[in-house]
Amino acid sequence: MTALSNRGGFVAAAAAYFIWGLFPLYWRLLASVPSAQLLAHRVAWCAVVVWLFLLLRGDGAWWRGITPRLWGMLAASAVCISFNWGVFIVGINTGHVLDTSLGYFITPLVNVLCGVVLLRERLNLLQWAAVTCAGAGVAWMAWQLGSLPWIALVLAFSFASYGLIRKFTAVDAVHGLAVESLILLLPSIAFLLWRESLGDGVFLREAVHLDVLMAVGGGVTALPLVLFAYGARRVPLTLLGFLQYLAPIVSMLIAVFVFHEPFGYVQKVTFACIWLALVLFSTDALRRYLAQRDLVR
Repeated sequence: MTALSNRGGFVAAAAAYFIWGLFPLYWRLLASVPSAQLLAHRVAWCAVVVWLFLLLRGDGAWWRGITPRLWGMLAASAVCISFNWGVFIVGINTGHVLDTSLGYFITPLVNVLCGVVLLRERLNLLQWAAVTCAGAGVAWMAWQLGSLPWIALVLAFSFASYGLIRKFTAVDAVHGLAVESLILLLPSIAFLLWRESLGDGVFLREAVHLDVLMAVGGGVTALPLVLFAYGARRVPLTLLGFLQYLAPIVSMLIAVFVFHEPFGYVQKVTFACIWLALVLFSTDALRRYLAQRDLVR
């Protein structure tokens, strides 16, 4: 039974990351919708889907465990994830899918940096080498292009901030998403009604397929999070750490081979630095995992 559970957890987690990697294909279909409205619809429909899922599952007892402190923590994480979603949508619909991929490649390394700066964690030699190598890659791109890859950096730091807050928030992933989406629901609806009052709202005014895609976007957002929540409880964190690279790899392939974004010398050097950093980081994580396992034995 344990083996079957672990296998199911692996499939669920891998499917979650693979779906996240395919997101550029979906959101590009909605490129004609203003990014702010698209974000508001994504938040609103996600809230509808998540709460329907919990109601149909008969899952309501957890609500009593949401303390004022948890409300505050989840409000902060909601701001971070909405900012992340918004920049991601802007990146997709302005032809910067490669930058979004880069952002999620460097997120694990930004997590390490946050641990050093905010949690006073100490890095070993391999971890420092990984962070330095990633920093060199970003600096190279900034020097060559004359500006920082802001989409990649904002995505990395906003998601790392989200993860840091959720690290200290004792709540299930799906329940946390339910509270976050509820917190963001009223501002999203208010914004959409305001745009409607100005006459430039999109919903029910443009093509029917856009309305359907915006509504289905809630399920598209919630599904991988539910799969991830299922898988995260059943597979080792080290394996999750390796699986997380699946999403940016898929996004990068879509950017280059589907959307034909430039992948020249500058991008190749940058990504090579990031990949080398991830190899160093993953090697260290695997080494520590194996050492811990041997210690337990």
